[in-house]
Amino acid sequence: MDNVKQYIEEHKDRFLEELFELIRIPSISSLNDHKPDMQRCAEAIRDRLLASGADKAEVMPSEGNPVVYGEKITDKDKPTVLVYAHYDVMPADPLELWNSEPFEPVIRDGKIWARGADDDKGQGFMHVKAFEFMVKTGQLPCNVKFMIEGEEEIGSPSLGNFCEGHRELLDADVILVSDTSMLGPDKPSITTGLRGITYMEVELTGPNKDLHSGLFGGAVANPANVLCELLASLKDDDNRINIPGFYEDVVEASTIERKEMGKAPFDLQEYKEALDLKEVDGEKGYTTMERTGIRPSLDINGIWSGYTGEGAKTVLPSKAHAKISMRLVPNQDHHEIAQLFTRHFEKIAPDSVTVKVKTLHGGQGYVSPIESTEYQAASKAMEATYGKSAIPVRSGGSIPIISTFEDKLGIKSILMGFGLGSDAIHSPNENYPLEQFFKGIETIPYFYKYYAQMK
Repeated sequence: MDNVKQYIEEHKDRFLEELFELIRIPSISSLNDHKPDMQRCAEAIRDRLLASGADKAEVMPSEGNPVVYGEKITDKDKPTVLVYAHYDVMPADPLELWNSEPFEPVIRDGKIWARGADDDKGQGFMHVKAFEFMVKTGQLPCNVKFMIEGEEEIGSPSLGNFCEGHRELLDADVILVSDTSMLGPDKPSITTGLRGITYMEVELTGPNKDLHSGLFGGAVANPANVLCELLASLKDDDNRINIPGFYEDVVEASTIERKEMGKAPFDLQEYKEALDLKEVDGEKGYTTMERTGIRPSLDINGIWSGYTGEGAKTVLPSKAHAKISMRLVPNQDHHEIAQLFTRHFEKIAPDSVTVKVKTLHGGQGYVSPIESTEYQAASKAMEATYGKSAIPVRSGGSIPIISTFEDKLGIKSILMGFGLGSDAIHSPNENYPLEQFFKGIETIPYFYKYYAQMK
């Protein structure tokens, strides 16, 4: 794409300020108090699409938060790329761990620091600006549609029905997504697989009210103690998950596939140092990259009970709670895993407590073949800007809606992300290197160029 670097250089300050305007809107989908922010953010993105050259852009209602749709149709005989992104973000808690205000972006050490800097406002906005470049310079080689939702961080519960109800509107040849990471700033890679997810919440109730731990301790079951014992039993000494039937549909990676995965550059010592770890941990018999790419996992995401304020309060709590996520590999069905978990957890709980198990959300895993035109176009685009071939990788993360797209729309997705493992998404001090932001804007137009040529 001619003069893309020059265009970025001339407009980079404006690009950043426009991105910062979006980041300043606390569009937290999991908190009802931020409903007005969801609408405000959607409207701001609509306005940016129109200013960037879309012929049409609107905020469309869904069963939940609104979806931003935009399009520019240059020739109906040309291929159509549907860009997917999300404008919702995770809560910023715990606020005291941030080095700057989470919704007031700052540039420090060559990075943007803010909630949503990477996931996914920064990465999503790259597509808007790449689109602007192609339109304003007359180099858009195909049709482009945008679908930017506001519920990805809570499992995209409304988007499946939205897609089903707007199949003709969303008709495209490929879905282009930047919501994943690269192996490193100089190590271009393309995500070819995502793990699925099942997200559960459990509640244990012991006595009908909080009790004095001296008068009742040792005589009445403490639901916090019981919960810890139950959660600990969910894995064995080899870190395999102890839920009957959990591994039944897991497809074991072949020796050849594992060997190919092993070619990806990965420094275990550097990995440990970056996380301040003495040693890694995980399922016995697998490497760190295999544990996050081709193997399922189970993690406690939150646990609470009793008194957690300052000082002491000798209480035997009435209730104990935990949130548990299970990352799934392709072939595992998230509905079935939720049922297996519920059945097992209810079975192992003692009669001294009452158990409630609730499924919060889930989604299927996804695999994209590297032989496809979409992958080849993305690979050539990466090579055009990075000067080296991209490495196919399977991500440990989940984007549940990706498998839904294939099911509801019959369209494959290509996951060409520019985030880094050090970007601290979902954590305090989320950040996004300026180099990655601008490199994404530079690379994306090449995908359009090569895809249009190859299609």
